[in-house]
Amino acid sequence: MGIENLLEDGAGIFAAEKGLEAVDPNAGLLAKGAAAVAAVMGVGEIKSLLGGGDATPAADDSAPQDDSNS
Repeated sequence: MGIENLLEDGAGIFAAEKGLEAVDPNAGLLAKGAAAVAAVMGVGEIKSLLGGGDATPAADDSAPQDDSNS
């Protein structure tokens, strides 16, 4: 985990908390924690969609793979 990933996650958490405060100024600790978790997961999904970083794409790994070299 590099500094770049830490900054991306931090920015996502900050944005999620500010968004939650705009919707519910009296949000509790549990709601803020859920927003933070959703933000980190959202940053990972956005990175995988854009093809950047080391985020693991949410692909279906159950599909058969054809590794033949023909």
